[in-house]
Amino acid sequence: MTIHQLSIFLENRSGTLIKVLDCLKKSNIQIIASAIADTAQYGILRIICSDPRRAYLELEEAGIAVALSDVFAIELENKPGQAADAIKTFSDAGISITYMYSFLYGHQGILVFRTDNTDEAREVILRNRLNSVTEKDLEQLG
Repeated sequence: MTIHQLSIFLENRSGTLIKVLDCLKKSNIQIIASAIADTAQYGILRIICSDPRRAYLELEEAGIAVALSDVFAIELENKPGQAADAIKTFSDAGISITYMYSFLYGHQGILVFRTDNTDEAREVILRNRLNSVTEKDLEQLG
């Protein structure tokens, strides 16, 4: 029910982002979604891609600080308020969202998020019949 996300630690200096992007390009790995959170000294680039395990190995081999983690991804209708409704479902169940980002694929919204309570989040997804995005779905996106 979860998908793999890459978290890449970048120093805030010229050339660090292009090193990551060039590595993925040379490996023929498609970035499906990405988000950067930054501070004064470093940034965290989060990536959903077509082949996260291979991307992890390629980046690690290139000397890039990378972690592979599980996140949830659910489908949303592409209309206003859907993300708010989905997050409210988790909030009402007492589940905190650590971070989230979203993207559109075709006419479908995809909401990616992480929580510290994965077991309960799974239950909420099942109980509320939310549509999870799978690794197989991502392969088709990429």
